[in-house]
Amino acid sequence: MKSTNKCVKDWNATIEALGHGLQTILIRNYKTRINEFLLYPTVSYSLKKDYLNNFKDTAHIFVSKNTFPEKKDGKVIIKYLAKLEKIVENPLSKIPSDEYYIWTRDHVKDYIKGKTAFIWVLRVYKLNKPYWTEQSGGIRYVNLKEDISLEGIEPVLSDLEFNKVLEEIK
Repeated sequence: MKSTNKCVKDWNATIEALGHGLQTILIRNYKTRINEFLLYPTVSYSLKKDYLNNFKDTAHIFVSKNTFPEKKDGKVIIKYLAKLEKIVENPLSKIPSDEYYIWTRDHVKDYIKGKTAFIWVLRVYKLNKPYWTEQSGGIRYVNLKEDISLEGIEPVLSDLEFNKVLEEIK
């Protein structure tokens, strides 16, 4: 794919953690059929007074710095593409170690509404050129008005680092 307009929305701190290699998975209540998507930043958690309690102590400084997405003239910036390498369906009791994400395990357990968690293992790439876009409604997914070029994207993690994650998450 040389371009895309498909986006998955998530909180900016989570997107930046993915973009900095601090996180390699998303844990969701649902599967997806989209295998490749841009990461569209939102502010959902930052509206809660005690939002930092949802994140590991070691991530508090990072999360505080990345609470809100960059904005310019009412637009937000998209900097990363994610490729869904696999979805692992596990009971809530078998969610992966917190070395793969910045949240607390308690937050993950509270977030997952059912007994099953869907672990999205993502290979994240930095776009060659960030893209500024209008803010959009939509809860989980957004289609941008135009396609974004994927030419020159660079993986955040090396092949060796990412293959280790793929192997470990089951």
